[in-house]
Amino acid sequence: MNYLRKFFSPVDMTEGTPWKKIILFTIPMLLGNIAQQLYNTVDSIVVGKYVGDNALAAVGSAGPILNLLLVLYVGISIGAGIMVSQYFGSRNREGLSYTIGNSILLMLFATIFVAVIGSLVTRPLLKLLQTPDSIIDWCASYLYILFIGGAGLAFYNILSGVLRGLGDSVSALIYLLVACVLNIGLDLLFVIRFGLGVSGVALATSIAQAVSAILCAVKLYRMKDYFDLKWKYMKWNQRYASNVIRLGLPSGVTQAIMSMSMIVVQSLTNSFGEQFIAANVIVMRVDGFAMMPNFSFGSAMTTYAGQNVGANAYDRVTKGAKQGTLLALGVSAFITGGILLVGRPLMGIFTDTQELVELSYGLMRILAVGYLAMAVLQSLAGVMRGAGDTMTPMWISIFQTVILRVPLAYVMVYLSRSAEYPNGRRELLIVSMLISWIVGMLVTCFFYARGKWKTKAIGNAAPEDLRAED
Repeated sequence: MNYLRKFFSPVDMTEGTPWKKIILFTIPMLLGNIAQQLYNTVDSIVVGKYVGDNALAAVGSAGPILNLLLVLYVGISIGAGIMVSQYFGSRNREGLSYTIGNSILLMLFATIFVAVIGSLVTRPLLKLLQTPDSIIDWCASYLYILFIGGAGLAFYNILSGVLRGLGDSVSALIYLLVACVLNIGLDLLFVIRFGLGVSGVALATSIAQAVSAILCAVKLYRMKDYFDLKWKYMKWNQRYASNVIRLGLPSGVTQAIMSMSMIVVQSLTNSFGEQFIAANVIVMRVDGFAMMPNFSFGSAMTTYAGQNVGANAYDRVTKGAKQGTLLALGVSAFITGGILLVGRPLMGIFTDTQELVELSYGLMRILAVGYLAMAVLQSLAGVMRGAGDTMTPMWISIFQTVILRVPLAYVMVYLSRSAEYPNGRRELLIVSMLISWIVGMLVTCFFYARGKWKTKAIGNAAPEDLRAED
């Protein structure tokens, strides 16, 4: 019983061998991210197999718009996670309590905003992107349900982010696995039994995410040894709310920029027709799994760096950064190699159209080497974010996507136009992504080596100042 309690308790990453702490924290993160990716992947498999390739294209075309309007969730969650890890590392109970309470309040405001704005802009954005008439209604219904029912996603993001900031990646994994199983069952029920199509998978995802959020809330409420989850800490506090926004805003902006660039490129993707849209969806779904170790190690390095910066142990931060990056490279190489080895059968899970399988596999092979570059980029960016420097990764992302990837995609496709390819060579869209990843890695390495991220810690708030504010 004591072992189980320890297994599900926060992990102190300021002590012990860095790489062991990092990998033990990352394994549940990796499994959790894979489970999270299963939400969208199962949606795609079910609609592709039981509704058709056009329905698969509809789910994929909705993705960039969905990601754009969910950036508030991402920003608040990352800002909260950074502050939680630093306050936990410095053993500041009151700062931790105020951070968690104000983060929950901010997420409530964000949920209402996204539900209202998302419902208003969905169809105009789909028309602006020249979404084919054959799939636009499916795209719209999918997005409406996810925006209006997005509270589950919002609160799972913030509450699981708090758990990870405390060093507890296991609980978030367990709750996500429960929701994932529920999501799969509801997908099959709503689509096959009730014939709800694309709307059915959106409804299933909303319900499953709400369950995972409730489970996280119950877990946090019981963690009274580390912080207090009381109403007084959920009152608006300018200091803590501002810090969450300040630290999270650059990450939210980064996500928004990436989503906007995907929307711009989606317009170019749409010009190649429904088959290429569907192939791109398949590649992005598999890409989500290939990226999992990179995102997992990036998040782990954020928590690791945050706790050790809070404890003022910068020697452990730099040591852990090297070890964590090497681990990320090794795991990424292993998973990417496996995906390429079984690539065609993997693509065949999504569709029975052999031409679509071959097209998707060819695009995936182009991207393969880029996952190693992203392993380095995500790990080092995670260290900088955990230390409180969220601006540098944001500017790198802006350069990587807005200045480099989007113009490169359009220029390369335009220059490749010919009698045989009147719209240009479509695989160059993927090549432009690969180039931007490699350049982004090199720029990230440069700024990490400069070391200015070491001066960005938030510091410890004095509890008596807060009492005076009350």
